[in-house]
Amino acid sequence: MNESMAPADEHQVERMRVLVYHHRSEMGAAAAGAVGQRIRDLQGNSQAPVRIVFAAAPSQNELYEGLVQEQGIDWSRVHAFHMDEYIGLTEDAPQRFGNYLQERLFSRVNPGRIELLGRTGNIEEECRRYAALLNEAPIDIVCLGIGENGHIAFNDPPVADFADPLLVKAVELDEACRTQQVNDGCFASLDDVPTHALTLTVPALMAGHHLFAIVPGTAKQAALQAALHGPLSTVCPASILRTHPAIELFTDREAFGS
Repeated sequence: MNESMAPADEHQVERMRVLVYHHRSEMGAAAAGAVGQRIRDLQGNSQAPVRIVFAAAPSQNELYEGLVQEQGIDWSRVHAFHMDEYIGLTEDAPQRFGNYLQERLFSRVNPGRIELLGRTGNIEEECRRYAALLNEAPIDIVCLGIGENGHIAFNDPPVADFADPLLVKAVELDEACRTQQVNDGCFASLDDVPTHALTLTVPALMAGHHLFAIVPGTAKQAALQAALHGPLSTVCPASILRTHPAIELFTDREAFGS
């Protein structure tokens, strides 16, 4: 890591390595460098495709801008997945997470295989279809964020299950989660935000071999502190992350606090 991307502070919280940067741009560049290096290492050690699950949220913008600039990645040997999707939006809605990822990342790097969630009309069938895709081989990397209510993917506190038997499920969105979508500027009002979504479950995310969490901004401070220092509980689903054997969390001063 070059000096310009060195963290301001580094902490170890149980198994989680926490890297705190002065500015969000530094955080994003460092996270992209770490993810990029992991992809290069995997591609150097195996001919198998690198399977990556990506989050879709404004908190990930700097990560994806940095990943586009990363050199030495053979994107044709990357299989890309995403972790959640609204139910009920039109295919061309800009708020669809698949469309966000296409615009911010996939169309710019052209992964060899892209598996978008929410492509069939039958919800139960779609959950089974996507779970089967996830089960084809291990997931190498998960890039995720933490919601203002502590969610990971759309596993909000009322529906999160650390021992969920499913890999993909339909959920009703918590109002705090839906309010965040308005706060992020994705929707004009709460009434515009869908009430239900598809999501990878907590066990599906935790099954990834290496997790990279990117959590910037003052709006995430309470959730981040709960995830790092609160009880291991679905009251803050992100608290489970600190038990993963290979996780790095990238954050900024605004989110981490002083």
